Amino acid sequence: MALLAVLAVPASAAAAPHSPTGEYKQFADCPLSRASLKVCIYSESTSGFITMGNKTVPIKTPQILQGGLEYPDNLFENVTFVGAEDGNTLVKTPQAVPGGLTGIVAPSWWPTILKDLFNETINNGFTGVTATVELAAPASAIKFNALALISGNGTGLTLPVKVKLNNSFLGSNCYIGSNSNPITLNLTTGTTSPPPPNTPIKGSPGFVSENEAHTLLNFTSQRLVDNSFAAPGANGCGGILFSWAVDPFVNEIVGVPSAAGRNTAVLEGKIQLGEPAAIRASEP
Repeated sequence: MALLAVLAVPASAAAAPHSPTGEYKQFADCPLSRASLKVCIYSESTSGFITMGNKTVPIKTPQILQGGLEYPDNLFENVTFVGAEDGNTLVKTPQAVPGGLTGIVAPSWWPTILKDLFNETINNGFTGVTATVELAAPASAIKFNALALISGNGTGLTLPVKVKLNNSFLGSNCYIGSNSNPITLNLTTGTTSPPPPNTPIKGSPGFVSENEAHTLLNFTSQRLVDNSFAAPGANGCGGILFSWAVDPFVNEIVGVPSAAGRNTAVLEGKIQLGEPAAIRASEP
């Protein structure tokens, strides 16, 4: 809590680009040039999954959310999320879709080495598909609630997103969700209250610690969950000429549109909050 008091002090502006070092190096894309910035934020999900319809995509490559926070009085009220310095707020990180276009995965009873070989062949071949979660709104539409994250009560992080499906056949503009019709994740570290047929799942606030200088707050082993969101149908798949035919094909494979109560997101990892003045001071 000592850090929260320190973070309430406005930070002075600094010029971009930034190269923080040591325990602050992950904040290189924090919008430190803003004089009104109160906190830098860095979130890294290293495991978990997203299920939409009948497709589950595991998080194998770290998914990063970064930027800063501004607020008039304290970290618990009227918080505004500020995008990353270079605009790369939610880093576009492709994740392999198990089974790709065919939906074929190795039988669970196969030896691990054989399963991995078969699945890699499918995922990296012509039928392989990657799913990339992208922001579907300005960074200011992201909602961050530190108290909810710590207590496990209510929504700790709200993300309006769309999911890009990438494959040579699907083209370069194949999405589930859009800017006008986003997938809205209301993530909690507590227990969800989904509509049926989903049953509640538990998140976890994890562990909270701070550095000796009280300028870095760490939420580790955190588990953010939501299984109450809806997933719209595909759009733009196959390009302008063929989306009329390919969109329904993708919908059938993925199982979308999928109503609230049939989808799940689980993000496991850490969130770090840093004091801008200390981050600037660490630069060479």
